[in-house]
Amino acid sequence: MTTTSMADGRRADSARRRQRVIKAVAAAVKASTPITVSGIARQAGVDRAFLYRHKDLLAQVHAADSDPRADSTGPLVTRASLQADLANAQERAGRLAARIRTLEGKLSDLLGEQAWRDCGLGGPGDIDQLKRRITALEQQAVDLTGQLEERNEELQAARAANRQLISRLNTSH
Repeated sequence: MTTTSMADGRRADSARRRQRVIKAVAAAVKASTPITVSGIARQAGVDRAFLYRHKDLLAQVHAADSDPRADSTGPLVTRASLQADLANAQERAGRLAARIRTLEGKLSDLLGEQAWRDCGLGGPGDIDQLKRRITALEQQAVDLTGQLEERNEELQAARAANRQLISRLNTSH
């Protein structure tokens, strides 16, 4: 089995578990039953850790738990939903600020290079070659980091499967 097919299988399994959690939350809301992380995890057939690893699902569980379950026809605005919106907006603002800093740095570098060329001083030709090499190495580092993250996720999935199998073996004896 190749690494990509294992990763695809893991992603498909994760997507199926996500759908089970979403259905469990919807069923609990519809039935007006108490909503807890443990209860939803049990109903969906997943570990609580799965919910804690997927912050969006955990936020849905908490939002459903704090929802007053009124029979109104329009969407309800609750304190929890407003807090979730605020947290999401703050995260997005942080990501955008980081992106702006990156773009400002690139713009500064480009303007500096242009000013250097325009003044007639110019740098030696091997600087361009070194910059290309740096770019290639940075891309290689990004690729290797991605591969490492994928392998870590696969390792975590394998460990979870191993825990489940050992748990089944222990309960069957």
